[in-house]
Amino acid sequence: QAHIVESGGGLVQAGGSLKLSCANSGSTFVIMDAGWYRQAPGNERESVAIISSSYRKNYAASVKGRFTISRDNDKDTVYLQMKSLKPEDAAVYYCKLRDWAGAGYWGQGTKVTVSS
Repeated sequence: QAHIVESGGGLVQAGGSLKLSCANSGSTFVIMDAGWYRQAPGNERESVAIISSSYRKNYAASVKGRFTISRDNDKDTVYLQMKSLKPEDAAVYYCKLRDWAGAGYWGQGTKVTVSS
């Protein structure tokens, strides 16, 4: 059974940085593509960044140039480096890992708070 563990959220001032991690604890499957999503109160969950098995990356327009998604296959971990954070980036961030069969597994979410 997949166990996805996220970490790295917290409180940061506007302009600051955070790095989120998403680990496939126990390495129960091979990560194909992976993505970070976020959901702010009252909003729908939205895609932030996607990385494919071939390391192709896609970003939401709102974060392009400020966020960087990466992966370490040896550690079965996906990261989201966030810089120049803005109050509107505040949300609960979720990662989703997809296996070779296309099944997706969500993390529990990690909260990011940005003070102005």
